Amino acid sequence: MPRYLRLAAATVTLLLLYLAWKYIVPEIMVIIKFIFVLLTPFILAVILAVIIEPFVRFLNEKARLIRPLAIVVAMVVLIGGIGSLLTVLIFRLVKELSDLSVSLPKYINPVQDYINHLIEQGKIFYFRLPPAVTGRFQERVGDVTSWLSDLASSLANSLLHIATALPGAVMIIVVTLIATYFVSRDKKIIVQFWMKYVPAPWGTRTITMGRESINAFLGYLKAQFVLISLTTIQSIAGLQLIGVDYALTLGLLIGFFDLIPVLGPASIYLPWAIWSFISGHTSFAIKLLSIYAFVWGVRQMLEARVVAQSLGLHPLAVLLAMYAGLKALGAAGLILGPILLIIIQAAVKVYFTNRAK
Repeated sequence: MPRYLRLAAATVTLLLLYLAWKYIVPEIMVIIKFIFVLLTPFILAVILAVIIEPFVRFLNEKARLIRPLAIVVAMVVLIGGIGSLLTVLIFRLVKELSDLSVSLPKYINPVQDYINHLIEQGKIFYFRLPPAVTGRFQERVGDVTSWLSDLASSLANSLLHIATALPGAVMIIVVTLIATYFVSRDKKIIVQFWMKYVPAPWGTRTITMGRESINAFLGYLKAQFVLISLTTIQSIAGLQLIGVDYALTLGLLIGFFDLIPVLGPASIYLPWAIWSFISGHTSFAIKLLSIYAFVWGVRQMLEARVVAQSLGLHPLAVLLAMYAGLKALGAAGLILGPILLIIIQAAVKVYFTNRAK
């Protein structure tokens, strides 16, 4: 092919890719987001049905319960038990947060006094700077103030959105529980229906891919649950041991930050330790750093082994999937991104397995 034709073909290809990325991909993302939102209760139902299946099988085979009754018992014991535990933790968390809101000025005032001291010390240096520098500094302060104002407004809107979304959340929970029962009870009928109406070999392949995706997803959840639970328990125990008030609240907060790749528990421990050093509580800062070092060390020793055994995904791949999901689908993409990555991994695995056969 002549060079000018190859150049023209490359130019047309790049143009088509750009147009697709700009106009087609956003529409596809909107459709995918709508489908995920529409099918969320049923996706959750399939996941819950897989989770309770070993217990259902035990009750059906060992306890001699008929399968429908075994499903109901399993849902009450497992889902009800987890819900009760979460309710107890939430009530305890609310109590500690209420106490913390009363005593919060005691912790905030020293920080404000220290910042005011820094400002007073910096005035001497500030007034010696050229006018252009001080003007730029004032602009940046204005930008920060505007950002904080926007942040406060968005947080208020988010709280209002959460409050208005509660009825919808209750509806999703009810639909999910009902769908879990029917998916677990009629799983063989559902598989037979799918195999009957989906042409071969796609019926078998999609069933295999779905099974691989669910197993991989559950393995990923299990790995993260183990690691985050260890971080939370170690943090609560460590903070309780060194006499920190509201150890449960802070430990759960540290466990929440452990969900976020890269940031992790360091987002709480390091600023807290730095402030303790600055405010003169050197011994307490060393204790905080010791707890963080222990938590970090345990996670580093277990993370590669647990994730590799359960899923085989590198944390960088998970971080990339979460970032891409956040950009494409918003906050929901933080969860949907890794799920999509797991589905792609399962599809590739099924493809190469069938090709090898």
